[in-house]
Amino acid sequence: MTSELLDQALVEEATKKSGLIWVKGSEGPARALWHVWHEGAACLVGDGPGEQPLPGLADGGGAEITVRSKDKGGRLVAWTAKVVELTPASEAWDAAVAELKGKRLNAPDGEAMTERWARECRVVRLEPTGSTLPLPDGSLAQAPVPTAATTRRPIPAALPKLLLRRRGRK
Repeated sequence: MTSELLDQALVEEATKKSGLIWVKGSEGPARALWHVWHEGAACLVGDGPGEQPLPGLADGGGAEITVRSKDKGGRLVAWTAKVVELTPASEAWDAAVAELKGKRLNAPDGEAMTERWARECRVVRLEPTGSTLPLPDGSLAQAPVPTAATTRRPIPAALPKLLLRRRGRK
């Protein structure tokens, strides 16, 4: 019993303090996702325009979560969760969204984002099942997930001159 309580406390404390968790749903590789810890579960918003993808996180399904250390970046704990999709405008949805809203950075629509989340996104809770997973011995490094988001373009021709001019003024 004591071991279970210690595992539960470790999962909660580590997940609360970490800005990102690595989540592996029923399909695809694990993804780094931002979250908030609320009422005993990690809450996520995604699968809408401008929000993080949540592949393989189906209501009633399972997920594996790996939590990293905020200061060193190493793995602290891995745990399993039950995925619960929250119904928009329900009491649980409102409470989770109130927490998520405070942590969402650079929202394109400001205060209107909660209405957009209700219309176009999914809010899910990852509820710990009580079991932690053993941490692997080796590296879990994988190739990045393909994305259309890129910044690889040639630098503008005038940029080197602008940078040199700024150094000369100092």
